Amino acid sequence: MAGNTIGNIFSVTTFGESHGEGIGAVIDGCPAGVEISAEEIQKDLDRRKPGQSHITTQRKESDAVKILSGLFEGKTVGTPIALFIPNEDAKSKDYDHIADAFRPSHADYTYQVKYGIRDHRGGGRSSARTTASVVAAGAIAKKVIAHSQIQVGAFVSKVGDCSCELNLQSQISLEELIKISESNIVRCPDEIVANKMIAVIEQVKKDGDTIGGVVSCIIKNCPVGLGQPLFDKLQADLAKAMFSINAVHGFEYGSGFDGAAKRGSQNNDEFYAEGDSIYTKTNFSGGIQGGISNGMDIYFRVAFKPVATIVAAQDSVNTKGEAVEIKGKGRHDPCVVPRAVPIVEAMAAITLADHLLRNRTSKI
Repeated sequence: MAGNTIGNIFSVTTFGESHGEGIGAVIDGCPAGVEISAEEIQKDLDRRKPGQSHITTQRKESDAVKILSGLFEGKTVGTPIALFIPNEDAKSKDYDHIADAFRPSHADYTYQVKYGIRDHRGGGRSSARTTASVVAAGAIAKKVIAHSQIQVGAFVSKVGDCSCELNLQSQISLEELIKISESNIVRCPDEIVANKMIAVIEQVKKDGDTIGGVVSCIIKNCPVGLGQPLFDKLQADLAKAMFSINAVHGFEYGSGFDGAAKRGSQNNDEFYAEGDSIYTKTNFSGGIQGGISNGMDIYFRVAFKPVATIVAAQDSVNTKGEAVEIKGKGRHDPCVVPRAVPIVEAMAAITLADHLLRNRTSKI
């Protein structure tokens, strides 16, 4: 199986399956001298780990990360960094009923046809369990981009039809935004809307169903110049990174699909100078023009589909092509977006760290 690595200079390769011994990542290309500790990585992992509230899966994993290589006296030394997270609470018997059957809207059928074999226990390699590896690597990427004062923050902006109408072009403090978001279990920066979202998820869980949502992300202090036209545009690589996350079905940045209904006179961002710096009066471009960051805030939204595993019986077929009935078992999230917030941040940080290092080769 190829396709387990993302990035060119700052690259991350993940490994492991949902019910194997554990999962992990190897980071190559991280500059020497970056201060990092297991405790710092653990903070982000704790935001993603299962069992953190009554609206998430009740699988109990401490997600305790072990740094196996690449550090000396608390700093990176420029060699590959290996991270490992043991699996502690896998219950493989919960998946015996789908050993030879295909769950609707899961990767079971496509994996079986492509590879001729699949690990049905918790979805194996296709499980969202593997995103813990990404979050661990992303915590290090955040430290790398912090040397250039770049900040990344994400939050839940929609659950079902319940939306948080926050103006992503506003100059709100990212620290304050994240502080409010992290104060509630759904990670929404509007407390009133957050309570409504929680109620929606509680009802969906009671019904034995699932629901989708949207995670919004803001990147502040990104310098002008990140992005490599034509085929490595910054927004293209951000989109690829987001689509690599389980259950992601949509990505838009700046004015996104709303911009398709506007005139150029409404959507253009006019420039103005302030001292030695150049800014735009508006930011419908989402901080990226021509595939290159322009120094304004980068903001985008990521749409997550409803979790495919539901309690209700669904029609399917087995490996012999015979009709079967599938009922969801095991422990699953009724809505993934509260736990997806640190994953979105991690993938954005990994993408930015790679482009930041690549940009050093742009000119003499």
